[in-house]
Amino acid sequence: MSELLDLAGIFVFALSGALMGVRKRLDVVGMGVLAGMTALGGGVVRDLILNVRPIAFQSLGYVLVPVVATVIVFFWHPHVARVMPAILVLDAAGLGLFCAVGTEKALEYGLNPLHAALLGVVTAVGGGMLRDVLAGEIPTLLYDRQLYAVPAMLGSAGMAGLYAGLGLHGWPATLAAAVLAFVLRIAAMRRNWRAPLARGLSE
Repeated sequence: MSELLDLAGIFVFALSGALMGVRKRLDVVGMGVLAGMTALGGGVVRDLILNVRPIAFQSLGYVLVPVVATVIVFFWHPHVARVMPAILVLDAAGLGLFCAVGTEKALEYGLNPLHAALLGVVTAVGGGMLRDVLAGEIPTLLYDRQLYAVPAMLGSAGMAGLYAGLGLHGWPATLAAAVLAFVLRIAAMRRNWRAPLARGLSE
């Protein structure tokens, strides 16, 4: 079940990466690279930091899902773009899932709660950062005007608190942390919440 949820999150992230490729007028190879980086980049960075073989290289599904997402966007990107509001909701769910799972895995490998939470954020937003850099964009993490990284930070902190502070492990804790990040991300989109700029700068 957990792998199916992981693959679902990877699929949604891959769609956003491939759509970025379309907007940048990249060919199908470029679309596939952005899809793969967006979907798998955060998890690969996390596993390399933990000094374990990345899970993306242990299962064929983790490679095939971004390929499938790229093919879908290549042929039907106008239709995919039209359902972007639904994709953003699924993206928020993937954000919550990845930050919680990433934090829990880091805790299981012996990291302290603070470092584990940071690694959870990397899991959730690292792929998007790689996508933006490759596409020539300022990474969203550096100007979190739509509160994308902040929900991941709070979800990761919640996971670390439940795991290390209350001793709650497994899917109940993961679900609670994922829901926290998901709800905050959806609220930020619906209410148009923005992170503040430096004092004196206008919107």
